[in-house]
Amino acid sequence: MHISKHVFVAGAFAALAAWPAFAGAYGVDLVNKIMVYAILALSLELLVGTTGLVCFGQAAFFGIGAYAAVLLSPESAPASIAWLLPAAMLAAGAFALVVGALSLRTKGVYFIMVTLAFAQMAYYVVHDTPLGGGSDGIYLYIKPTLGTAIDLDSPLQLYAFTWFCLAAVFALLALTLRSPFGRALAGIRVNEQRMRATGFSTYPYKLAAFTLSGVIAGLAGFLFAVKDGYVNPEMLSWHLSGAVLIMIIFGGLGHLRGALIGAFAFALVQELFKSEAVFGAFAKHWHLGLGFTIILSAALLPRGLVHVPAQIRERLIGRRAVSRDPVATIRKGARHGIV
Repeated sequence: MHISKHVFVAGAFAALAAWPAFAGAYGVDLVNKIMVYAILALSLELLVGTTGLVCFGQAAFFGIGAYAAVLLSPESAPASIAWLLPAAMLAAGAFALVVGALSLRTKGVYFIMVTLAFAQMAYYVVHDTPLGGGSDGIYLYIKPTLGTAIDLDSPLQLYAFTWFCLAAVFALLALTLRSPFGRALAGIRVNEQRMRATGFSTYPYKLAAFTLSGVIAGLAGFLFAVKDGYVNPEMLSWHLSGAVLIMIIFGGLGHLRGALIGAFAFALVQELFKSEAVFGAFAKHWHLGLGFTIILSAALLPRGLVHVPAQIRERLIGRRAVSRDPVATIRKGARHGIV
């Protein structure tokens, strides 16, 4: 089972690496955007799927990373990736540290409300003040470089850089979840009271996870700002936080590859319903199609897309097992009034 998971992940990243060789400019840009969302989804998976903290303010860290990348960039020369990227991630991480230090003192629905409130505060700061250009947003006219080695103004180099960041984040989180720190986070998700009873101070673990999640979301924001060359307050809105939460649920909570699958599935389904070539005039109402798909997937696939192969296998093996086991056959008949 573990081998098949590794093969799937390796195959997915290999396919993404080879994609520019077969796709046009639009296809490269679309998959680049989805990879950015996949990084954002992985950052939220660390909180929700691993630690059990349902955060509704992830877009704030994403937006702060994006705004930091634009505001700190010089207007007359390209900034260096070597310092601009860490600065954007640090800005998002610093805000996440402050938000986490306060919001983690609450639990359940109150935690969700507090994280949403902080995110809305950040949204209105960039929306209602000259700092972020107001509702019009601000532009990144000169994209950062790393000497002559990397120029993010090139679509292919930006794609390769985004792919590398996605692979690095996935590997980092995979190693983190297998570390004692990751085991502690899993224990907090399952039963925080028992973790405290065994001598763990859970608050520092949750705060560290919350801050790391903000740093990764800031990385995604940096990449998105560089890709579009433009940022606006909608990047910090609660709509995006909700969309990312749907992505990881859609893919399957508790699995890093589920966050990847969910991000790609959500974005591709959204693009499908937006296509006038497929849906004609109905494409203007793409929210209806997307909403119906999400409702249908929640009803038919409650454990997410990542569990589809296992569900199919369980049904096939279960039917064969029942047909071979006479006791199971009798019990099944009794339940249906046959025996």
